[in-house]
Amino acid sequence: MLQQIIDRRLAGKNKSIGNRERFLRRYKEQIREAVRRAVDGRGIRDMERGEDIQIPKRDISEPVFGHGQGGVREIVHPGNQEYVKGDRIERPKGGGGGGSGKGKASDQGEGEDDFVFHLSKEEFMQVFFEDLALPNLARTQLAETPEWKSHRAGYTSDGTPNNLHVVRSMRGAIGRRIAIGAGSRQELKQLELHLEELLKDQRPGDAEQMQAIAETQAKILLLRERIGRIPYLDPIDLRFRSRVRVPVPTSKAVMFCLMDVSGSMDESRKDLAKRFFILLYLFLTRHYEKIDIVFIRHHTQAQEVDEQNFFHATETGGTVVSSALVLMEEIIRTRYPSSEWNIYGAQASDGDNWHHDSGRCRELLADKLLPLCRYYAYVQVAEEEQNLWEEYTQLVGEVKHFAMRKVTEASQIYPVFRDLFKKEGAPA
Repeated sequence: MLQQIIDRRLAGKNKSIGNRERFLRRYKEQIREAVRRAVDGRGIRDMERGEDIQIPKRDISEPVFGHGQGGVREIVHPGNQEYVKGDRIERPKGGGGGGSGKGKASDQGEGEDDFVFHLSKEEFMQVFFEDLALPNLARTQLAETPEWKSHRAGYTSDGTPNNLHVVRSMRGAIGRRIAIGAGSRQELKQLELHLEELLKDQRPGDAEQMQAIAETQAKILLLRERIGRIPYLDPIDLRFRSRVRVPVPTSKAVMFCLMDVSGSMDESRKDLAKRFFILLYLFLTRHYEKIDIVFIRHHTQAQEVDEQNFFHATETGGTVVSSALVLMEEIIRTRYPSSEWNIYGAQASDGDNWHHDSGRCRELLADKLLPLCRYYAYVQVAEEEQNLWEEYTQLVGEVKHFAMRKVTEASQIYPVFRDLFKKEGAPA
């Protein structure tokens, strides 16, 4: 019989995928630290790609048992001028290998390098965003277009070969054969016992008895043929796994990204802000399928733009931060009512603002936006605390779902981002 084995595993045909996943779990901390170092040194356009990970040899070494030769041994050391028979030789000082750690380089000898392997793009991003989530994500309302999820719904008599349940089908076939052939088997058993009795009492030359034996044998043959015609497996025996699609409640969420592109935001500060928003954008698009992202750039005037213009446009000007907050409120009122949407806001600025405008920004946040938002994060990409920072500081103690951090160099982006969007209940 020809047998075909089809590999339907979700992991594909890479037979070592299980070993690789176990390896990644085992050295999670070292890999996470390597990912953090990689992000610190990357440019904006290189944020989402794989990485070569190096694990020190000491971290992957395994403890082993060694067996010495044991017993009393006599060894001849050529050139010995210090020891005689019975002397104890001390262990070398300065390391197990006997070397002092000093001397000149040599062209001989061998060593072991640190273990290096490549993280794919998907593995890199999975480690990168592993324990992050939007804070306070709630189920506000069932989405207009419900999300459908497939659930098991017993078995059905028709379906595709992929869904065939072999055990259930064979169980049904056995039950059908037992039910159909039960009467015939019982009658066959009785005839066989009757035939056995006739054969025992058979008398030579008794024509009537010979005829009874022949008739019983014919009936037995007929019953056996009838039982043999019962099919081993009939189409009515086949059972297929049945699955039904049921609507499940989905949370609708929107993230507003507000970035200052005024003249006071030099290229280094804009680069920090873009890094923060690129991390946020990658995080949102990879973890939430049902989420809208609204990009708002502002100088003296605010404008809603697409992803390309948000990250790459070079427009600049003065600074009126409130224009972005006003536009955000208008968009919420028009398109994203808080009764139906989970609303989040993230703002990046150097803190420089027209001095008469900073107080209005605080009022807009406190009175208009924060009551509508589930979470709002402000990141300042400058060290100097200007009037906008001072105004926003007044909100930190009053509103629990408002957070603000300061970032002055690229290496601080990743820790601040993780701090702002860590899962609820996760350690700081």
